[in-house]
Amino acid sequence: MNPQPAPQELHPFDWPLAYEAESLLRRFVLSFLEHNRFAGRLSAAMLHRSGTDFYEWVDHFTLDTAHATALRAVGLVPETVTAPANTEVYYHPRAMMPRVLLQPGGSLSMIPANLAIRVESLEDFLAKQNLSTDIHGPFGSGLRQALVPDVSDHCFLAVERLGDRGFIFQPATPQRVEAVKKVRELWRTRKRDFADDAEGVAHVLDLQKETIYLADPDVACDLFFAEERSYWESRNRAGRLQKRRQDALGLGWSNHDHHTFRSSRRFFADLMTFLLQFGFKKRERYYAGAEAGWGAQILEHFTTGITVFADVDLMPQETEIDFSIERLPDAPRLSTVGLWCALHGDSLLQAGMHHLEARFDFSLLRDQLATEGVRSMKPFSDFAFLKQAFTEGERWQVNPERVKALLAKRLVTEEQADVFIKTGAVGSHLENLQRKGGFKGFNQKSVSVIIEATDPRILQITSTGSEQKPAQTSTLKE
Repeated sequence: MNPQPAPQELHPFDWPLAYEAESLLRRFVLSFLEHNRFAGRLSAAMLHRSGTDFYEWVDHFTLDTAHATALRAVGLVPETVTAPANTEVYYHPRAMMPRVLLQPGGSLSMIPANLAIRVESLEDFLAKQNLSTDIHGPFGSGLRQALVPDVSDHCFLAVERLGDRGFIFQPATPQRVEAVKKVRELWRTRKRDFADDAEGVAHVLDLQKETIYLADPDVACDLFFAEERSYWESRNRAGRLQKRRQDALGLGWSNHDHHTFRSSRRFFADLMTFLLQFGFKKRERYYAGAEAGWGAQILEHFTTGITVFADVDLMPQETEIDFSIERLPDAPRLSTVGLWCALHGDSLLQAGMHHLEARFDFSLLRDQLATEGVRSMKPFSDFAFLKQAFTEGERWQVNPERVKALLAKRLVTEEQADVFIKTGAVGSHLENLQRKGGFKGFNQKSVSVIIEATDPRILQITSTGSEQKPAQTSTLKE
């Protein structure tokens, strides 16, 4: 496990706009693209074929040690992490940035000597790019790397990581390889639907203990979220389409920004326990109970770079409690998140994630998806530093027994119950996000807008077949 303290342990959650740092790092990346033909072509393909920005895929690049002062001046600091001899790793503790490896000769005339992007699978990347090159690092190791053949003096690499932020290749013992295979198998084949959801929660917690014992928390965490993305994809057409576009280049989902888990009040404390046992650290906690009937705990896993946005219903009077610790009692009514869980199940169990958010060129992706028949909802964040919008929701069939239980408790009306049984309810989305200035935060008011707009009762299909659109909501702008 990486001992480096997470950024949230060092600073409050008032995330800065690190435009100077981003501008500096982007200049280095651009200079590299101008001097490595393969990387330049790939950058153009990423934009036009997947709607993504090459910069968002960069894992790290090298610079000469003479650049240390310039990096420090824009907020980057040394990171304690495994690295080759005579190499110092710099990162920005409060912004989303590629890391920089300072080493003698690490750059040539202000151009990085080496630059690496991160992909989910090196085998897939090499196959899709029609490359014949060796992979350094055996299957199951924390770091694997492949050098892309090019006549340039500036080396372009692809890296694959598994629960490891370091830069040293570690041997993978036969026991380690078998452990990785077994953990992936356990997460992929886990049972999600139980007669009593409490059994399901107990089962996933037991499974987590087994996977952590077999591998370690970081590896178990990485593999869990890979399977959660796959499960979410299987239930979301927009997600499958975008994954296919990124897979056509061999990239996978390494541009993920955050994973959104919706939870019932009953099991929110269990979801927190589950995430904390992987090594997640709590970040911002949003209290929007009086405003929109919801709350959220954001958590970050420093080693894997995974962020979770965990939603739950909150009552107006609950804005002062630490709902990430206190077990919440049943509420007299259901808001958006609670109703979604009541209809589909918790994200940790039957439903899977409500949405995956990844980093894109915001406007370009909207246009590209539209040509593929995927429409986007109105943006709910429209700042220079943060743009966000959902694709239109994927409608799922609802178990009639779940609806009957809600009706018996008078938590839905007869008319709503009839529509849910006949036409289902919106289940999941892909979220299009663009960040600038390395901004790693969110906007609570923006989230309130979209949570209200995606309430299953608002997005019902009427008996005439026309969709009941949510009331017009304002888009937040600068």
